[in-house]
Amino acid sequence: MTGSRHHTERHRTDRIGWLRAAVLGANDGIVSTASLLVGVAAASASHGNILLTGVAGLVAGAMSMAAGEYVSVHSQADTEQADLARERAELEQNHPAECRELAAIYVARGLEPNLAEQVAEQLMAHDALGAHARDELGISETLGARPIQAALASAASFAVGAALPLSVTALAPEPILIPWISGASLASLALLGAIAARVGGASVLIGAWRVTFWGALAMAITAGVGAAFGGAI
Repeated sequence: MTGSRHHTERHRTDRIGWLRAAVLGANDGIVSTASLLVGVAAASASHGNILLTGVAGLVAGAMSMAAGEYVSVHSQADTEQADLARERAELEQNHPAECRELAAIYVARGLEPNLAEQVAEQLMAHDALGAHARDELGISETLGARPIQAALASAASFAVGAALPLSVTALAPEPILIPWISGASLASLALLGAIAARVGGASVLIGAWRVTFWGALAMAITAGVGAAFGGAI
């Protein structure tokens, strides 16, 4: 009989934290910067002013994404820590009741009562807080909040996304600036949506269509506003 071999599996849930922040940052970088550039271009601004606006939008957007993501995810982390502290106190005050509570969770999931009690007792003997965090509170190492990681991923991905329409602005001739920015940005959004869907296990076509549609809508509205204000000034 051959020796047992350790079986490892890779799941897409391991990617949820960084994937969400990276996709959101890159998508926002492309959409917001391209929309900003298209809007300013539609207002008949000079090529230099359009480029300067794009650079300012990249820096401001990356910092905003980092700050917003850090605050948001840190709030989630604070809530998780508060729940863990409360659960730790409950375990110290009434350990048997917490064991029965954990067993009831396993019964609700399909285990026989006697087996559920045995599982609860063994898991709590090994790591009581970890068992309750995972099965009662839904907190795990994989899905736990990581504020700094999320902030850095959002800022970096925003900057990468914003760099694309900004590069097109620097290279494209001024008379065809708007079509070039729009076309390159929409193509990038479609590619980003397809990649994100592929990595996350979702439909590639739906992922690409979703981000492309909203990106096109954002650029169209901003261009309309820019043209209206540019004509009024």
